Amino acid sequence: MARHPLAGSERAVAEGSKCLGQCDPGETIQVVVMLRRQSEAALHALLGEIGKGASVAPLSRDEFSQRFGASAEDIARMRAFAAQHGLAVVRANAAESTVVLSGTIAQFQTAFDVKLERYEHHAIGAYRGRTGAVSLPDELHGVVTAVLGLDNRPQARPHFRRRPPFLAAQAAAESFTPLQIASLYDFPAGDGSGQCIGIIELGGGYESSDLQAYFSNLGVPLPKVVAVPVDNNGNAPSGDPNGPDGEVTLDIEIAGAIAPGATIAVYFSSNSDAGFMDAVNRAVHDTVNRPSVISISWGGPESAWTQQSAQAFNSVLQAAAAVGVTICAASGDSGSSEGVADGADHVDFPASSPYVLACGGTRISASSSAAGGMIKSEAVWNDGASGGASGGGVSSLFALPSWQEGLTVTRVNGGAAPLAMRGLPDVAGDASPNSGYVVLVDGSESVIGGTSAVAPLWAALIARINAAKGAPAGFVNPKLYQAGGAFRDIKKGNNGSFAASPGWDACTGLGSPDGQKVAAAL
Repeated sequence: MARHPLAGSERAVAEGSKCLGQCDPGETIQVVVMLRRQSEAALHALLGEIGKGASVAPLSRDEFSQRFGASAEDIARMRAFAAQHGLAVVRANAAESTVVLSGTIAQFQTAFDVKLERYEHHAIGAYRGRTGAVSLPDELHGVVTAVLGLDNRPQARPHFRRRPPFLAAQAAAESFTPLQIASLYDFPAGDGSGQCIGIIELGGGYESSDLQAYFSNLGVPLPKVVAVPVDNNGNAPSGDPNGPDGEVTLDIEIAGAIAPGATIAVYFSSNSDAGFMDAVNRAVHDTVNRPSVISISWGGPESAWTQQSAQAFNSVLQAAAAVGVTICAASGDSGSSEGVADGADHVDFPASSPYVLACGGTRISASSSAAGGMIKSEAVWNDGASGGASGGGVSSLFALPSWQEGLTVTRVNGGAAPLAMRGLPDVAGDASPNSGYVVLVDGSESVIGGTSAVAPLWAALIARINAAKGAPAGFVNPKLYQAGGAFRDIKKGNNGSFAASPGWDACTGLGSPDGQKVAAAL
């Protein structure tokens, strides 16, 4: 039987990894297989209209599934292939174009013609890895677009930064509650009633006692928080506020404080390319909670993703645009390098997808931290190498979207050039830990920043807007780029290679929100 390598599935071992030997052939794992969509040309025509800012009514989730989900024939082909290799079908979802398989290491090695080995890496720990491409038989050639989860190395990191202890004395002067930030940015009134904000988490968890105490102290009603397990992962607080618990709780407390009338659905998955994509896919197509906006505070440099995983993930983000779900994603906390130590510029994915509202960071100083205060100054968030900086730059994966045509990217050395590929971020908001958000994590109050605070901030703003207009804003990027004057233009600072400049720049995008004007634009 002829077999074909799956395009874009080539994997290399993470540099610096030590091979520990073969995986246990009897170990049981799960693998996520992505299938092609029906009517791909019609979907891209629809996305083209949405990308122009045309008034296109979003599809219902059911309508999307019928028109563009995986076909019954392709799912049947996948089931037959699984049976042939002794693999169990855990879940098959046409809307998500996903089939989740379970089986032993030995079965998967045979099914996809791969060799799985155990590795140890000084930074990412132990992981299961492979090298080379995944192989498919004739009957699946062109049907399968990605096979994810054979390799389970951590794919993303949370984009939050805790204020260093030696700066604790500044806390009273340079820290804010989410409500104070919303006031400083002149968010429109409302509480997001009737909306659902989806939040993606790849580890850790929240304590209900933290949420009850936090919202009580703020004088805000306790929002409805729903934990949604994805592929056997759930709310699992570790008790370590410096770990993923800090990310999970930060996201919930910011979104919930600003939109307490909204349901907060938290999708918990594993930190791998398969787990990350599956969580977002589940949220986009969730017919129970039905989020109208999704906040993503995790990501990794584009260079760390395989072509198949980035393309499969991007297809999920395209589906979000088609069904009217806004995706807000943190642009990263490591400036123009995105933490890659090769001396080149890098940007973060999924923030670099053109179907995402990429959220960069600023540092603010306010005349008063109380409601009614005024922002005295706002600049690009850049607290130095150890303190973090707003992620931003130019994608190497995604073409220039129509709504960014004609923009210029300005470098620190004074050079400026036309933007040639997708530029990010799109928007910004307060992110520096030195002007950070007061949160309560694992029983202790702390001040946290990072672009991971900006994604739920923007998600909550959009939830308020959706509630007020009684309809989802959907894919907002074209409208925001057309909305002159809806932003506080950030003209000071840099994120390493790129400098702030009038209008859009690769540090803070269009700027931080003038909430009332953003609402009017949408």
